[in-house]
This record gives sequence, structure tokens and C-alpha cells, in this order.
Amino acid sequence: MRIAFTKMNGAGNDFVLIDNRDGSIRLRGDQVRLLCDRQRGVGADGLLLLEPNSNGVADWRWRFFNSDGSVAEMCGNGARCFAAFVRDLTRPTAGISFETPAGIVRAAFVNGLVTVTLPAPTGLRPHQTLQVNGAEFVAHSLHIGVPHAVIFVDDADKAMAEDLGRTIRAHPHFAPAGTNVNLVEILRPGSLRVRTYERGVEGETLACGTGAAASAMIASHIRRIPPPISVKVQGGDFLTIDFKMTESGFDDVQLTGPAETVFTGEIEI
Repeated sequence: MRIAFTKMNGAGNDFVLIDNRDGSIRLRGDQVRLLCDRQRGVGADGLLLLEPNSNGVADWRWRFFNSDGSVAEMCGNGARCFAAFVRDLTRPTAGISFETPAGIVRAAFVNGLVTVTLPAPTGLRPHQTLQVNGAEFVAHSLHIGVPHAVIFVDDADKAMAEDLGRTIRAHPHFAPAGTNVNLVEILRPGSLRVRTYERGVEGETLACGTGAAASAMIASHIRRIPPPISVKVQGGDFLTIDFKMTESGFDDVQLTGPAETVFTGEIEI
């Protein structure tokens, strides 16, 4: 089967996007892994299929896969790339909305950037003490379609994101599903530096949109930093996180950043 694809990049988080509006494409996990393989395929952190909506509420539906072939509910940078992909295909007159397993995502396009409104976060669990390789860490958890653990560090550049992230990702405290892991340095009021180990990619990525959002909201809750908050990701780009604080948590979470087409092509799978 020969498939046309678009490779896109959102702040360093990269994705394969495929137009499946006619419903003809059914990908197995091994095919997703091949397409995302950086040596034998296109190479990406994840893969997204554009499909017709099924609920009559949103404009479109996405089907999202991690690079390991597993299905994921939400991805912030993937959502921005998906929105830009749909915009370029369909040329809407305004913003768009799309259905995900985590809820409806709405997207707007302003000054070359893409803003997506993420599903309302749940499951705030601050101040969890973890024992990791003989050391003690304090983690703060939040669920934004996918689970995230946030750990504040003095210097993100010196943090061992790959080894520490892998260990905490599979820590018994977060069993059985595991968690994404964010190491967060506060650069100054309103500005963070975040490194993320992503579950499903099973490694550190250059950016994670939901991780940036979780880190910003946790920083606001724990360190009293008001929104909007600028987040510098590992790839060097900046994401902006805005949200409203409520008595029960957070609402109207908006993630703004770049979404760029890298190249298009066809591949046999």
C-alpha cells in the first residue's frame, strides 16, 4: 500500500500526518512504528490520521498514535500540527474543531502561530514524594488527556532527563499506565525551561505541548506564577500557555506555538 503523507514539526515535536477522509487507511501498530522509524521510515514522534467527525459536534476527528504504535488520547504539539494540516487541506474561513478521545479541541490561527484550546485538566495531585535510585524527588501530577508528572529542578540543562525520565515514567507510584515526566526550571517570573520524557515515544523529545501546559499550571499552583506563562522547550522554541484558575482547578487552557510543514511525500508500507 502506497500512502501520501505530510511531515510536520511543532516546536521540535515532529509528526507524520495522513489524510484519511475517505476512510481507506487502516494502520496496524507495526506499520505505525515503521512510518515513525527514523532510519527505515519517515521518522516522527507520532502519527495522526485526519478523518470525518463521528459526533456531529466537531468539524473533524483525529486518530493519534505514538511512535511505538500505541494509541494516545492527546498531544498538544500534535494538535497544533493537525490543525495546520487541516487548514492547508480545507481552507476554512475561521478556526476549526476536532474530536479526540480526550474531548473536543478547538484551534485558531493568528500571526503565523496556532492556538489550541486543550481539554480541561483533571487529577491534580501535588507534593508526591518518590524514592528514585536512592534519592528523593517531589512530583506534582496533572492529567491533560494524558498523565504528566512535574518535578522542579535548579538547572534543567544539568538534569539527566533521559535516565531520570525513564525511571520515573515506569515508577510503581504511577503504575500501571505510567506517566510523562517533565523536569522544570523556573527561569524568571512567567518563564519556564522544560525538558520532557514522553511515554509512548520512550525518550526525551524536543518539545511536548501537554507537558508544557502541565508544567505551567503546576508552576502557577505551586509557585504562584500567574498566566500567561512562556515555556522554553528542549528544541529551543517557546510555547505560550494561558489558562484560567478556578476554585476546582484550571479551565480554558490555551497552547500557542509554531506548526510547520517540513516536507511531503509518498511511502510504501
